[in-house]
Amino acid sequence: MKSCLVVDNSKMIRRVAGRILSDLRFDTKEAENGQQALVQCRTEMPDAILLDWNMPVMDGLSFLRLLRGEPKGEKPVVLFCTSERDVSKITAALEAGADEYIMKPFDSDIITSKLQQAGLLTP
Repeated sequence: MKSCLVVDNSKMIRRVAGRILSDLRFDTKEAENGQQALVQCRTEMPDAILLDWNMPVMDGLSFLRLLRGEPKGEKPVVLFCTSERDVSKITAALEAGADEYIMKPFDSDIITSKLQQAGLLTP
């Protein structure tokens, strides 16, 4: 079973995304911020990470930059999932190593499509 870490400071977003991912047969874990996510990744690297931008303690972009420098940190497919619509921020996320970018609000179809594009789900 593939695994996905949902990193978002909103408990509601983590739960909604977790349900969608569970329906897609992903084992899901949650983190409230980038620092918690980094600790979890150092323990067990997931196949995918659904990542928010704006969080306390450590934001998504800072986490992503640190993740990509970790052993096996190039492995997870990272889907930035945020309300940030600024083109320069989207570019910064992709340059830092994000594989896809999802705008909030999202639904099952959007997450499914992005995971298919990333090669983690077959169409």
